[in-house]
Amino acid sequence: MPFESLRLRPKRAASYFIALILAAAFHPSAKADLVIDGTFGTSITDLPDASTVEAGIDQAISRLEAAIATPITVGIDFEDDTSVSLGESDTYYNDLPYSQYLSDLENNQVLSADDKIALASLPVQTDNPVDGNPDVKLTLPLLRAIGETTLGDNSFNNGIDATIDLNLPDMNVSRTGTQNPDDFDLQAVVAHEMDEVLGIGGEGSVLGSGTSAAILPTGAVGPLDLFRYSAPGVRSFSQSANVSAYFSINGGHTNLVYFNQVYGADFGDWGNGTVPAEEDGNTPPQVQDAFGAPGVDVNLGFNELTALDVVGYNLTEQVPEPRDICFLAAGLLVITIYRPRSPGVSH
Repeated sequence: MPFESLRLRPKRAASYFIALILAAAFHPSAKADLVIDGTFGTSITDLPDASTVEAGIDQAISRLEAAIATPITVGIDFEDDTSVSLGESDTYYNDLPYSQYLSDLENNQVLSADDKIALASLPVQTDNPVDGNPDVKLTLPLLRAIGETTLGDNSFNNGIDATIDLNLPDMNVSRTGTQNPDDFDLQAVVAHEMDEVLGIGGEGSVLGSGTSAAILPTGAVGPLDLFRYSAPGVRSFSQSANVSAYFSINGGHTNLVYFNQVYGADFGDWGNGTVPAEEDGNTPPQVQDAFGAPGVDVNLGFNELTALDVVGYNLTEQVPEPRDICFLAAGLLVITIYRPRSPGVSH
């Protein structure tokens, strides 16, 4: 079982004026069953501000747990490591036949409206529709989430699915008190990396895992590669910076968000669609942007939750449509005016 390590890269730019409102529109219910069993290494527990750092990580964990109803426990070890660019997740995974993955998605989860739309875009066949390989590559938590408990077993590693390394000196570790506008939100970085442990973001695509941009990886594809398009009905599987690829669950007819196309960053993370691709995120920033924005607090939003839903997790509630979020924002504005979380490892 391979192990992969993926990185969130910083983008040094002016802070954005508005933070992401998507998570505010998502009201998790008490039905959440996901458990993130987070442990802290001595690189964190020995810090002078260890309690503040741990509290920030726990808040990000609680937010992810509240969003997902799939009853699995995910073990993550958190470490402070100034050698990483911002955040990095080292996650175990295994390959699963595409046909079995399709069957698991159809039969081993509670199908949401988006699940049904996404499944309709996936052909029933032996080989995956992206590169013709018979397999897909899934993290251990995602395998357990869809019922593949043997392939997803983490007991060989004492229940730990992944290690998340954080470059804490570059982060605002608390959302209260004085904030450095040039530093990054700890909770957003933790949320980004935990998404990858669950199987989206960088772990959602195998693009970028080869030796150069000119050589496409061969073998199993990631779950988000199944939803990567360049036009309606046209799948995208390219590492070129001159390609504009986007996340779509209905066969490419609706562009939910662009994928990153900068080689050296994670292709399963979000980009902004600029051609040629540039090291920049979205406005407002999103948790799964390949290049994070300093000085702004960001929570899980519509696109991250939709991705988690369609790759195999059950959400505690239906993901709100973007238009609903706009209505919520307008409502909040009115109120303001009128009231005085042996396998392989992945990098």
